[in-house]
Amino acid sequence: MDALLVVAGASAGAPLRYTAGHYLDDRLPLGTLLVNVVGAFLLGLFTGLALDGHQMALLGTGFCGALTTYSALAVKSVELGRRTGTAYAVGTVLLALGAAQLGFLVA
Repeated sequence: MDALLVVAGASAGAPLRYTAGHYLDDRLPLGTLLVNVVGAFLLGLFTGLALDGHQMALLGTGFCGALTTYSALAVKSVELGRRTGTAYAVGTVLLALGAAQLGFLVA
């Protein structure tokens, strides 16, 4: 059952990630930044709400797992070059950690 819930959540998260990247990634990959920060906030929120196993499979693992993207973060960071890419990667991680903490506190 959990596997089906993960697939159901991912079926909503993945198209949102694709759309954000397609429309917002330009000179700076703002779409990738947005999905990672929003996904971290939501995961912090869901963790703070202490969702049960089925709910977390659907929303945490499925939706947030498909919405966020480490691989695109890594690729975009390399494409931006050493200085800008490093700043982008570090900034994304710091913003995502802050967003996760905020989501947890909101819950």
